[in-house]
Amino acid sequence: MDLQQMRYAVALAETRNFTRAAERCSVVQSSLSHRIAGLERELGVKLFARSSRRVELTSAGEAFLVRARECLAAADRAVADAAAAAGAVRGRLAVGVIVTTAAVDVPELLQRYRARHPDVHVLLRSGHSDALAAAVRGGKLDIAFLGLPVGEEPSGVESIALDHDEHVLVVPAGHRLAGASRVALRDIAGETFVDFASGTPGRAQSDRAFAAAGLTRDVAYEAGAVELFTQLIARGLGVALLPSAFIRPRAAGDPGLALVPVADGPRRTEYLVWSRFNPSPATRAMLAVLGVPGATAQAQA
Repeated sequence: MDLQQMRYAVALAETRNFTRAAERCSVVQSSLSHRIAGLERELGVKLFARSSRRVELTSAGEAFLVRARECLAAADRAVADAAAAAGAVRGRLAVGVIVTTAAVDVPELLQRYRARHPDVHVLLRSGHSDALAAAVRGGKLDIAFLGLPVGEEPSGVESIALDHDEHVLVVPAGHRLAGASRVALRDIAGETFVDFASGTPGRAQSDRAFAAAGLTRDVAYEAGAVELFTQLIARGLGVALLPSAFIRPRAAGDPGLALVPVADGPRRTEYLVWSRFNPSPATRAMLAVLGVPGATAQAQA
């Protein structure tokens, strides 16, 4: 058994198709099929159930896949560590971002990082703060940019606060409150709201603010993409509370939207988080680019 066989098996498990797995691994399909069949003979178990139309993992395949991924990750890390010892940064960097990241210009950051470390393969993932933090803790992401309600801090990871921000009310340009100098939550509790999915940190920021004020509200539309938020609002279907640093530059060029300060509205803190357990050379290099204290020395170690 060798690493290439493991890579083939992982590719087939993820694509569930011999042709797509072969394309991912840049080999002909017959070669991939032959190597996986040889792996199964060596192990003495069937890793995949096959038919003319379907490919699925067996229970033995599910067990094998977990350890195969760990072995491949360890092999990749060994290559990266060896390169780092010779003064080069290579390997993979998986970055998680929330959709309302504002404290850091992520594309500009990745551009600077790539200019310094062109041999690092960067993977970018978006999601909710709680899911991204869990992915960092579990080793699926190397770093992540989160937004949490004020007073709540990331757990189980290293973190640094990047910025603090207040939410503003986003309304359609013709709304009765458009142009108001400031509102309170009691003034807008009767509105129809657009918000993130219930149970997510993005939603919790507004839910907690209304609960603290002793108010309830109607969230009629749940969405994960802010572009959909703004489209719904511009058409008069609802209003929203969004971080000011994120929404101001976007609303500035959209005549269909108006922003109103909220006296007792939600507040959030944006964090950068990373694993406290043996960060990779690529991770340490990113922390150095971000100016995290102590990261430059680590990146050069």
